[in-house]
This record gives sequence, C-alpha cells and structure tokens, in this order.
Amino acid sequence: MKTTIAEVGKYVGQEVTIGVWLANKRSSGKIAFLQLRDGTGFIQGVVVKAEVEEEIFNKAKSITQETSLYISGIVREDERSPFGYELGITNIKVITESVDYPITPKEHGTEFLMDHRHLWLRSKRQHAVMKIRNEIIRSTYEFFNNEGFVKVDPPILTGSAPEGTSELFHTKYFDEDAYLSQSGQLYMEAAAMALGKVFSFGPTFRAEKSKTRRHLIEFWMIEPEMAFYEFEDNLKVQEEYVSFIIQNVLENCSLELNTLGRDVAKLEKIKAPFPRITYDEAIKFLHEKGFSEIKWGDDFGAPHETAIAESYEKPVFITHYPTSLKPFYMQPDPNRDDVVLCADLIAPEGYGEIIGGSERIHNAELLKQRIDEHKLDEQAYDWYLQLRKYGSVPHSGFGLGLERTVAWLSGVEHVRETIPFPRLLNRLYP
Repeated sequence: MKTTIAEVGKYVGQEVTIGVWLANKRSSGKIAFLQLRDGTGFIQGVVVKAEVEEEIFNKAKSITQETSLYISGIVREDERSPFGYELGITNIKVITESVDYPITPKEHGTEFLMDHRHLWLRSKRQHAVMKIRNEIIRSTYEFFNNEGFVKVDPPILTGSAPEGTSELFHTKYFDEDAYLSQSGQLYMEAAAMALGKVFSFGPTFRAEKSKTRRHLIEFWMIEPEMAFYEFEDNLKVQEEYVSFIIQNVLENCSLELNTLGRDVAKLEKIKAPFPRITYDEAIKFLHEKGFSEIKWGDDFGAPHETAIAESYEKPVFITHYPTSLKPFYMQPDPNRDDVVLCADLIAPEGYGEIIGGSERIHNAELLKQRIDEHKLDEQAYDWYLQLRKYGSVPHSGFGLGLERTVAWLSGVEHVRETIPFPRLLNRLYP
C-alpha cells in the first residue's frame, strides 16, 4: 500500500510504502534509526538487523543525508513519538543518492542558512513554520467565505501610490511610470462598491531600507474592504478574524507548535473582544513608563509598541491616531479633526503591529482636499475620487500582514523564517 507519512495512522499493523528523504540517522551494531520526511510530515523508521536481509541493513547504515528513497515497512503505534507512529522497515530502495548535503545536523550561521534557503526549508523547524503559514491562509479563506466576502485580485503594477511614493519600487510601464503595489486597498474600495464585502490576498512591496526582525521587502497581505461598515464594525471583523485563525492553528497545527516549542497557553487565551486604547492614552501610558522623549504627533516605534502590548494578554487596538501620521484616505473623527478613525492591532510578546485599518473618507470634497494636502497627482486619483461621486457610502477596511502573524503564532524571532524565500534589504538570492 503506497501512502504518505501523514496518512500512516490509517494503516497500523499493515505494510506500507512511502517515498521519503532521509533527514537524519543514527545506528548501533544491531539497529538503525532513520529520521524520514516526505513533505507531509516526519517519522522514524527502525531497521533491525535480525529482521531484514543483510543488504537492507547495510544500506540503512550507509544512506547519506537527504538521499531520496522508497521505504517499505510495518506501521506501529509509538507513544514516545510526538507523531504517534513509527515504521518497522522491511525494505529500502534508493532513488537518488545525496552527496555532501551542506546543511548538516550542527549549528549554522544565519547567513549560511539564508544562502541555502532552498534547502533550509527541508528542516523540521522550517517545515513547521510553513505548515502554520498554510493553516493561516486556509483559515483566512474559510473565514471570509463563511462571512460572505468575495475574493478580488487587485493589480500588482499600479500608476499611483495609496500611501505616497517614497517607499515604492518604481518601474517603467512602456512609456509611463508605474510602481509595484504597496497595498491593494484603493482597488478593493472600488470592488466593495460593486460587491459589498471583498478581500484580497497577495504580495505587496515596500522599498523601505529597514533591517529589523519585523520587516521584509516583499510580503503578503490580506486586505478586506466592506461597504456600509463604519469604524466599530471594522474592529469587530478584525478581532473575530484574528480569533478564528488562532483557534484553527491551535486545532490543526498542534504538532507543529510543539516542534517549535511554542507556549500555546498564551495563544489559547486569545478570543474576541480585544482591549482598546486611544493614541492619547498610549502617549500618557508611555510617559508613565519612562518614554519621556515621545510626544503627541510622533509615531510609535517597536519599543513603544512592545511596552504597550506587555500590559495585555491579548492583542490590543491603538485607535484614533493623529491625522498627520496616517494616509490621506482615512476618515476624520467627527468630534476631533486632528485624529482619524483608525486602529493598529498590536500583537503580544513583542511582535508589533499585525493589522492597520480605518474607516475611509467617503465625502468627495474632503478626499480631494486630502489629496491636495498630500501633494498627490489628482489626475492619477481621478478614478478613486469617482467612487465618492457615484453613490458613495461609509466603508472601512484593514490589512493584515501575513508574515508578522505567522511569526507571532509560531513564536519565531524573525519574519525571514515565515516566508519561503524572503526578500530582505541585501538579499535577492536564492
């Protein structure tokens, strides 16, 4: 019976054949332990000298790391294994021998591992992170489909910038200027006016010369946009969505979380609703915590976000930022024209902002005024202004950064481990 590691639980006591790679091995005089992987998971194969032909046992002892194999064996339950099963190997067939595999079972420097990212992905730790990433993506589609959202794909090449052009990659689009998208939001607003509730999921680009553990040059965003949704409605969707993906990761990725040594008790506490503080309250709090240098109108850096998050066990919304700090399209607070109806969702444990969102301006005259104040090309935004001309309504949306969310839920230090092939300030290889 040909199967996969993930499916072996269906065949306890039976002989199966699995296509695998050898991740690691150890052996004594009479027994060999092979750590095997096939992409769906990891399992230990045991070769007992007295139970197989001499050729099979010698082969088990001589196989090199990452050699590809067809392994046949009897599936056995094993309480000592985190996976719960092991294989009593009966036969080994080599497919392709691996010689001098560069990532050996020892400590390697980060730069070395990044240079070999195409191979580092095979490790048990990276496998676990990618499986958690996949579960977040899967549960994202489930959540928004269940809530009646329509998936819309905005363009990656754009002629304008939703948040200014200083952090965009410029390119030529034949004889016009174009940019790699830093957000699909403006296009999602157009889609929401047609379809009501929409979401996108795709790559975004920031030409930001940052080397922090939270930043990537290319990353993936989930961006919902909702017609007839005001500020409070928007926050409710965000906290329900984040709670949903956490519960799915806890339920479907327990083995991966265990592999990574994640403290799941911290994640189990996270259910909607989430606490909220205003920007004004955050400034006061930071002053009380000794951050005397920050003043009203300053943006928060990583130390400030971490200090605020440490006071909560759940993600915390920081709301009502100064108008001067935020993009041109955010709706002003009806009671204060110096702040906007926006919120950043800050993750616990020092992982920083994972969501930024707001109610959008739906008044054409105010939006035009903001475009002028930000010295943006009105002609480039003519289509966006038209959305306010033909049946404008209150609407809201947000963007969740996938890689930061993966880092937080999996407990890894740096976002470079949360995307298959990270693009960093000084890295475009492999």
